[in-house]
Amino acid sequence: MIVTLQIHRYVDEKKWIQEYKIEITKGLTILSALHEIKAKQDPSLSFTSSCRSSICGACAVRVNGHSELACEVLLDTLVKRYKTDVLIVEPLGNFRVIRDLIVDWDPKYEKMKKIEPSLHPKAEFTVKTGCKQSIEDFDKYKKYAGCILCGSCVSECNKSALNEKDFLDPFIFVKAAKLVEDSRDKDHKQHLKDVIEAGLWKCFNCQECTASCPKDLDPAGAIEKLKEATFKLEMASSVGSNHAKAIYDDIYNTGLLDESKLSVQSEGFISAAFRVPIAYRLMKTGKLDLFEKAPVNKDISKIRSIIDIAAKEDK
Repeated sequence: MIVTLQIHRYVDEKKWIQEYKIEITKGLTILSALHEIKAKQDPSLSFTSSCRSSICGACAVRVNGHSELACEVLLDTLVKRYKTDVLIVEPLGNFRVIRDLIVDWDPKYEKMKKIEPSLHPKAEFTVKTGCKQSIEDFDKYKKYAGCILCGSCVSECNKSALNEKDFLDPFIFVKAAKLVEDSRDKDHKQHLKDVIEAGLWKCFNCQECTASCPKDLDPAGAIEKLKEATFKLEMASSVGSNHAKAIYDDIYNTGLLDESKLSVQSEGFISAAFRVPIAYRLMKTGKLDLFEKAPVNKDISKIRSIIDIAAKEDK
């Protein structure tokens, strides 16, 4: 079977899409196809790769709008998935493109420095004794240690696509979660302070980073873990954390969400005052009644029981 690869090219600030025909053979991956094209059809095609074993993360690209490790995904699999013999290959999203499928990682590494991405060992550890910990403590964060810096999560992140200036990339939050969960580190609060200041509560929770991670690391889950840690360490004092607490209190107290009070509970009276025109329009149309007392769900005892059980299991 012959497949057409429509590859996004970028050279000297010129963009175009170039088509290449290639025959699918058993075990042919996107990366193998790119190498074959470069060797036999077009030596000017540029891309990055190294290990060819899903370990280094260097070869990640987007295929038909979804991030993939080029060395891992088979052409045959993609053809069956998308039910087409035309595949569009482009560089990762939310990166500056250097040439063709090569993207610039330098700005991402600079952003990572904001969380001080190294272990700050406790005073009890020395060069002689090392930084030992139990298997149980290691198991708490070992999943996050599996990040291969492929950039797939960044590519699919909707918050980064909208505005990346006030938000860290998902893989950086994974690195931060690893440090906060590490029992050997003495500066959990400092790492948390860094991620809060860098947009922790601005995550859209769209789950795209988790869906695209080739190592199943659940970056969205790591972000939620960090949010949870801000409450445990009494560092929750932002609009985002206030919003989360307001929702929790509403559900626990009444079993229902009273959205009419959320703005004040999240932002405070002064900031919420700027939303008065919106509240007025909602009141005129009958969609909001500030004086209506929120009802209590008839199953409130069951709801509280579920919340209490979840809280105990989390501990």
